[in-house]
Amino acid sequence: MNILVTGGAGFIGSHLAERLLQEGHRVVAIDNFDAYYDPAQKWLNLTLCLHHSAFRLVEGDIRDEALLYSVLGQERIDTVVHLAAKAGVRPSLHYPEQYMDVNLTGTAILLKTMQSLGVRRLVFASSSSVYGNSSQSPFREDAMVDAPQSPYAASKRAGELLCRTYHQLYDFAVTCLRFFTVYGPRQRPEMAIHQFIEQITNQRMVTMYGNGYTARDYTYVADIVEGIGAALRRLNGFQILNLGNATPVLLSELITTIETSLGVSARIRTQPIPPGDVMATCADISLAGQRLGYQPRVSLIEGLQQQIQWQNQPTASLRPVNPSAL
Repeated sequence: MNILVTGGAGFIGSHLAERLLQEGHRVVAIDNFDAYYDPAQKWLNLTLCLHHSAFRLVEGDIRDEALLYSVLGQERIDTVVHLAAKAGVRPSLHYPEQYMDVNLTGTAILLKTMQSLGVRRLVFASSSSVYGNSSQSPFREDAMVDAPQSPYAASKRAGELLCRTYHQLYDFAVTCLRFFTVYGPRQRPEMAIHQFIEQITNQRMVTMYGNGYTARDYTYVADIVEGIGAALRRLNGFQILNLGNATPVLLSELITTIETSLGVSARIRTQPIPPGDVMATCADISLAGQRLGYQPRVSLIEGLQQQIQWQNQPTASLRPVNPSAL
């Protein structure tokens, strides 16, 4: 396949690009190297890809319709994995218009361009945040998701609906994957696990929001990449599937596990839970198991050890990840 990966220089996108290249696909990555975090890290994420003859990087924005038309047409793209988005629940409370512009308008422009060129195979990256503070646990794909807790969550749900529209109008084959709190090497620096590792390692104060009883379904990046690959192999019709670990972990337990892995005690201060945060996430992955053969394999302890090893080496951010270790 000739696959376009939007957001291909990011945390998940760079891991996916490496895996697709290993499988013999041709990969074009588009990324605007947004300054949400250091763009140099994104360039480093692509260290291995940039030396591969079947890889091309395009610097650009998914809202640039002319650029998308050129890339999709010239590169003879037949399948798109759409990961590009403004990420983060809390920042979306302050910049809702930016999140809607990139995450929804950008997706609309991508879909429009795909339709005009006859590219009708899409995997869309959604988020567990669409479930909000659902009373149903574990979260099932057929649950009501009409009460998002943040503009970020609303933008992802709106993206799912837009994808469904293109399936109905133009017979797009679309799989929307709801990711549950992805972690591992190359994780974005503002994410909780990355910050906790850095703070505990350097004996800086760790901020714990709430009393430690919020919970997240942490999912290792290699398991997510396996799920995306399976979705690509089985693109047909329209479906929404959870990709999680199906094992929620309390925030207090996460911090304790990182302490144990590092051999360092955390200095903790508590703060109120910020607006937009949800109390718990838990994926029902039975449907993904049935349709994709999805089964997460990496435990939290194993995954944390991989991230710690990457993150705490000297000049860790300057070191590419060996895909064979994932």
